[in-house]
Order: sequence, then C-alpha cells, then structure tokens
Amino acid sequence: MNLHEYQGKELLSSFGVRIQRGIVVQSAKEAVDAAKQLTAETGTGWHVIKAQVHAGGRGKGGGVKLAKNLNEVEEIAGKIIGMDLVTPQTSAEGKRVHQVLVAEDVYYPGKNEPQEYYMSVLLNRGTGRNMIVYSTEGGMDIETVAEETPELIHNEEIDASTGILPFQARRIAFNLGLSGTAFKEMTKFVTALYTAYVKSDASLFEINPVLKTSDDLIMAVDAKVTLDANALYRHRDLAQLRDLREENPIEVEAGALGLNYVDLEGNVGCMVNGAGLAMATMDLIKQAGGEPANFLDVGGTADAARVEAAFGIILKDPAVKAILINIFGGIVRCDRVAQGVIDAYKNMGNISVPIIVRLQGTNADIAKELIDNSGLDVMSATEFQEAADKVQAVLS
Repeated sequence: MNLHEYQGKELLSSFGVRIQRGIVVQSAKEAVDAAKQLTAETGTGWHVIKAQVHAGGRGKGGGVKLAKNLNEVEEIAGKIIGMDLVTPQTSAEGKRVHQVLVAEDVYYPGKNEPQEYYMSVLLNRGTGRNMIVYSTEGGMDIETVAEETPELIHNEEIDASTGILPFQARRIAFNLGLSGTAFKEMTKFVTALYTAYVKSDASLFEINPVLKTSDDLIMAVDAKVTLDANALYRHRDLAQLRDLREENPIEVEAGALGLNYVDLEGNVGCMVNGAGLAMATMDLIKQAGGEPANFLDVGGTADAARVEAAFGIILKDPAVKAILINIFGGIVRCDRVAQGVIDAYKNMGNISVPIIVRLQGTNADIAKELIDNSGLDVMSATEFQEAADKVQAVLS
C-alpha cells in the first residue's frame, strides 16, 4: 500500500526522523492559511507547493513549485489542485491532483552549501536481508545514476537479528563524505529511518532527496513509502491511510469482491484459480500470440456468483478481445465451475467476446460435456496446447 508524501513524512517523524515540515490542503485558500501558519511556526519566508499523488517525477510534470510570497502560494496551489498531472511514472492521462502539501523552504542560506543525497531501505531478496541503498547523487533519477555511474551507489545490508549497528550507520555517513555535526546527524537519521522501516512493516522507504541543510541538519525532503499490505492487520492506524482515489478503480472493485486482480495492458482476459496457474496461463497467452489483459485469481470457490463477478470485472476493460478460463479442479469440482460459467453467461446475457474454457481435475470430463452441450458461444479445451490454439484462432 502506497502512502502520499505527507503521510510518509508523518510516519517518519513519529520515529524521530527529521522531516521538511508542511501542511496538506485541498484548496488555494487553505494553502494561504497553511503558508501563514508555517511562517509563524518555522520562520520560513518561501514555501514549496507539492502535488500529492502516488507517482514519482512530480517536479518534471509541473507538480512541485516554489512560491516566494502568499500571492504565489495561492496562484500555484490553485493551478496544481485539480490538474491532471502527467509524470514519467503515470499514464498519458495523468493523475488528478486532489490535494497539495504546502512545505517550508529548507534550502535557506547559511555557513555551508546545502547538499542532497539519495537513500532507500528495502529487502534484498537475493540474500534475504534488508539493505540501505544510498548515494551522494540525491535529487536525480537513481536509475540513471546506477546505469552511468554505478560506483556512486553504495549499499549496506542489515542482519535482522541485530538490526542496524552503530558502525554501519557511521559507515554510511563516512561514505557520503560527511564530518562533524553533519556526520553525527546522519548516523541518527539512518538509525531512525531503519527503525521506522522495520516497525511499520514497510516494503520500501525511498527518500530522495535526503538534505544536509546549510547548518548541517539532516532531513527528509521527500518520502516515498510503501507498506506491506499483508502486515496491515498489525497496523490498523496505517491501513486507514489508504487513498482509493490513487488506485486503479477496477482493481479496487475486484478487491471488494474478494478477487485477486491486477490490471495489465493486453487483449486476452484471464480467469484462473491459483497464482501459479495464473502465471502459467499468462505465458500460454503470450505463446499464442496474445497479451494478457489481467491477472485474475478467483480462488478455490469458483461458483456462479464468483464467476459472474469475475466476468464483469474483465469486461470492464475495452481492450479485451477474448477470455480464457483455466481452472484446475482440486478443491472445487470442474463440473461445478462449468455450471457456474454457464449460469453466469446466461445471467449476463450476450457476452460480446469469445470465451475459451479449460477445465482439468475432478470431473473434468463431465465439465467438458456441460460446456459443449450448453448451446452457448463457449469453447472448451482439455489440454494447455489446445487452449492456446483456440486463443490464437479467435485472435486471428
């Protein structure tokens, strides 16, 4: 589950991570009031207006602007709120901005030049350990840095049984070229950041940039936070931070129906039971010359109501040109699935795309007979290759 920047910062702050302070608002008038409040609390004269959407590269799309007075705060906030923000990480249609973060300016003048760093915490799946990835090249696309100057990216792996140790935090600060007050501040920052990552059951923290201010404070200027949805039962307060407006509406609807659904960009809808079989079915579609339009796992109870709900979800995608149903009858009998397909088809009326049904397992022969004798425009298959051939035929 992704958090907005302001939510991620609030989470970090609760664990002692210093953040760029700000107030989230939904209108230009609220933005002016927030700017006045921030000036009174922090002394900041300038303010940064940041679009709050689940996408990176907001600045490149015009979603992050600096306001040097209250008139600019109102003008900029009014333009950003309600815009469809297009970034390198959104679709061509962009994402509608419903709120902005009015933040303090932390690039104030001082005895030293401000310096930006990159830092993230995530799981290294190869070693089974958490790791901190960091670089002196903050504020830039880390993918570009990794490709062009990989020597500038460092990582520190953490043993889960000990947590981050003091020498590891010091090594990170040293590799970033820090000394004196900034060195001590960075060790505190890294330790608090890792603690927040572990205790919130996160799957990703990405802070870009981490800023060393002109007076050698270390703070998070941005915060991309992804929480492990499987652990949210332990964090009821964090679960309430979910913003459904930022998620694919079809995926949200499918989740409410108890379906495991991921929207893709292909032309063949999939309805499968079991994640492994679903992945194999997507490979099957690719081999047949198609592209999977979705990942959809209906689970072990593929009755008429569940199949009808799955049909409805798949057919919301106008790009779907065919539907492949691939069910293994282990927990559920194939004949019950076949009857569910038939009943759902009749309940929905005319379905305008071809349907191929492959049922294997308990009572598969009875299921095939039910499909073949249903009188509906549904094609049955027994073998994987037979299903692939029929998908290829309907696409061509």
